[in-house]
Amino acid sequence: MNPVLSEPSPRVLLVEADETLASHVSLDLKESGYETVVAQDAASGLRQASEVQPALIVVDRMLAGESGLGFCNRLRSQGNRVPVLLLMARDTVDDRVACLEAGADDYFLKPYRTDEFLKLVRLYLQPDTPSNEKLRFGDLMLDLATRRAHRNGRAIDLTMKEFELLKYLMEHPREVLTREQILENVWGYDFVGESNVIEVYIRYLRLKIEDEGEKRLIQTVRGVGYVMREA
Repeated sequence: MNPVLSEPSPRVLLVEADETLASHVSLDLKESGYETVVAQDAASGLRQASEVQPALIVVDRMLAGESGLGFCNRLRSQGNRVPVLLLMARDTVDDRVACLEAGADDYFLKPYRTDEFLKLVRLYLQPDTPSNEKLRFGDLMLDLATRRAHRNGRAIDLTMKEFELLKYLMEHPREVLTREQILENVWGYDFVGESNVIEVYIRYLRLKIEDEGEKRLIQTVRGVGYVMREA
């Protein structure tokens, strides 16, 4: 009888200069079934990102030498599209904007909390379901297999969270979705305190899908939320 081959464990690259925190996070990941590789600075993190082909990268914004934001910028400039979670100490609008501008997909606020962190990791490492489905709204098309959008013949690269947000909006065309509905269905976990993270992601999503001056499709319903419709 041939042995049953199990799927390899997803590999997570952790870029963390704090040895105590790195040890804690690494142990939590390993106990949850993930293979973990640790790098202590941006340079070695970039090298490991190329060599070990991780399914997810977790990087601290505070690194010796080059910041986590610099790491993200360089990673994306090399064409690496692996999802990146940024460990951050602050949660201001400027911090969120910097996170997205650097190319990170999401962030996790310190102090480190095992259960909340692993919940976020699982969201990014859940198995992909193959799909030939495409969502369309007006001249915008979203390919669920490649996680890319297309508009007027141009391909639009999206981070995982941008993809999930656009997918949710396009699955409910012309339906006003509240901020609470979007948080629950796109992020899937509770935010601590008030957060305008949706506004930040909507802003960047609009910049991408309206890059050539196309008509706005994601409309703001003041005081309520957002809706996918032509003005």
